[in-house]
Amino acid sequence: MAKGEQRSAARLAAVQALYQMEISGSPLPDTLAQFESHWLGQTVDGDEYKPAEAAFFRDLVGGVLKQQRTLDPLIDRTLAGGWPLKRVEAIMRAILRAGAFELGKRKDVPVKVVITEYVDIAHAFFERDEVGMINAVLDAVARETRPDEFAKRA
Repeated sequence: MAKGEQRSAARLAAVQALYQMEISGSPLPDTLAQFESHWLGQTVDGDEYKPAEAAFFRDLVGGVLKQQRTLDPLIDRTLAGGWPLKRVEAIMRAILRAGAFELGKRKDVPVKVVITEYVDIAHAFFERDEVGMINAVLDAVARETRPDEFAKRA
């Protein structure tokens, strides 16, 4: 399996892990262990989970948790006025946080790849309007965290 596919699987797993941790309150070490041993590359309830790049998965989930106090205000600034992140659905929060973290801290991954990957994940959970909002928020976050990449593209 190509590295890109393993990273795509890691992103989806990270979003699911972040969601699960927020809903259940399970701690990071337990969640990482559960996903790595029971989900990644396994078949669960008839659903096949692709092998994921484990180190990338851990970096995303752990990084979001460590950076959440910085990420949430960054995302809040890009959301429609008067609609703070805490009022957004938990799965959408997980997608936005993971995307914002990757845009801010994983400069080795191009902006276009990051946004496309999280928009693709959003399609699995949401209708067009919500997907469009996620795309717009991540685009705004990217412009703030990586203005140099936009200067090159213009």
